[in-house]
Amino acid sequence: MPKMKTHSGAKKRIRITGTGKYMRRQSGRGHLRLAKGKSSYRRLTGETTLAPGDAKVIKKQLGR
Repeated sequence: MPKMKTHSGAKKRIRITGTGKYMRRQSGRGHLRLAKGKSSYRRLTGETTLAPGDAKVIKKQLGR
C-alpha cells in the first residue's frame, strides 16, 4: 500500500490549534474591497474555526 499524500491546498490554508481545532481564514477579503465598507471588511479579519462537517473532510485530506 502506498503512502497517503496530504492535500497541498488544504495544508496551506488550514491551521490546527493545540486543542485540535481547525482554523481557517475568513472569506471575502480577496478583492472588491471598496465595495464592502470599513466595518464589514474589518469584521472579516483574523481566523475562524471550521464547521464540524468541513473539519471532518479536512481531517481526511491532511491525513489525521
